[in-house]
Amino acid sequence: MLSEVDVNMSIHIIPKNKLSAKALKGVIEEFISRGGTDYGAIESSMEIKFKQVKDKLKNGLAVLVYDDETETTNIFLSDDPILKKLDKE
Repeated sequence: MLSEVDVNMSIHIIPKNKLSAKALKGVIEEFISRGGTDYGAIESSMEIKFKQVKDKLKNGLAVLVYDDETETTNIFLSDDPILKKLDKE
């Protein structure tokens, strides 16, 4: 688990409007193609998963997060405890 100092130094929320449509599409596609990503009891097509994630980003239920250490972009639910640590600073 990351300490507050590690979190604050290594991850940043990226406003979705800072990415081009092509870059955002790539981030979402990479995210939904990862093994272990849970979409509930019923398996969904890639198109449905893509729409679900894009809608969550659009509605503020999820955010884009860039990690300086791993140089990767991830998608976190807005209420993720790690993000709450960022808000405290």
